[in-house]
Amino acid sequence: MIDVNRQGEVWVFAEQHGGRLEETPLELMSKARYLADTLRVQLAAVLLGDGVASLGSRLIQHGADKVYLVEHPSLGAYQTNSYAKVIFDLIHKHKPQIVLYGATVSGRDLAPRIASAAKAGLTADCTDLQIGDHTTAKDGAVHQNLLFQIRPAFGGNIIATIINYDRWPQMATVREGVMPMPEADTKRRGEIVKETVKLANGDLPLEILEEHTRPKKVDLKAARIIVAGGAGVGSRDNFKLIWDLANCLGAAPAATRAAVDLGFIDHDHQVGQTGTTVRPSLYIAIGISGAIQHQAGMTQSQKIVAINNDPDAPIFHVAHYKILGDLNEVVPRMIKAIKEKGVK
Repeated sequence: MIDVNRQGEVWVFAEQHGGRLEETPLELMSKARYLADTLRVQLAAVLLGDGVASLGSRLIQHGADKVYLVEHPSLGAYQTNSYAKVIFDLIHKHKPQIVLYGATVSGRDLAPRIASAAKAGLTADCTDLQIGDHTTAKDGAVHQNLLFQIRPAFGGNIIATIINYDRWPQMATVREGVMPMPEADTKRRGEIVKETVKLANGDLPLEILEEHTRPKKVDLKAARIIVAGGAGVGSRDNFKLIWDLANCLGAAPAATRAAVDLGFIDHDHQVGQTGTTVRPSLYIAIGISGAIQHQAGMTQSQKIVAINNDPDAPIFHVAHYKILGDLNEVVPRMIKAIKEKGVK
């Protein structure tokens, strides 16, 4: 008999590194808050680390009703085994009905381990989450208040809705940047629940001697204006047009996966399903056909300008302003006009 009236909480894994909270769990708070309110349950963040108690108040300010805080010297640096054991033990103890993770490097590593241990399902790289009911075709049973896990599938050619009506908790990883960052409410109050943990040597199979982090060359998620180029730019040398226009506008240069694969620019600048999801005030797409995989990462931009010489390019279907022409003629004229008028 499936328990359709579960009252378990909605959880968000509050990923942190070096005592700094990542943006992804904060972005998740906006959608998780909606899910918890719809289900009329509490929203909780799960925070692991060493000396990270001060981060709890920030999670509450962004929407959490409570924070499960686990501090231990062995949790100072992320390790798959130890983090998975601790979170699985918390799930077994508190029985949440939904657990969400950011689709980050750590989240993609951690979530499958926990799902396997909990014998629960897991949907990866979701772009949206909703609550709904489902009637099974086999017996006509109605399953209420399920998590609808929405994500691109079949190479991004369709949008699939995935549900799990007989395994708990319902778990998903969510792409970075697809949820709006909620505003912090400094007046919000919540509960910090300190949990104790026992870790054996087998739970810590690795000894971390040093950590080296390579900072990203560009923060696309924070960019107000983005100028992106695709394979249609033609060559790495010609990609200088993208850099020049970006510099004129004080914008961040970006690219499609095709342009990255061709070596026009490095992966840090990639926008799309396998890159960064962005929502700038202005997105200028140059020489980009507009495959759905790329659209998945940029259609939430406030204004989209597309420059392409193909009138049937899919990018024109999502663009607010369309320029049909040769980018080698259009872009230099744009740069000249911007410099003459001193636009910044």
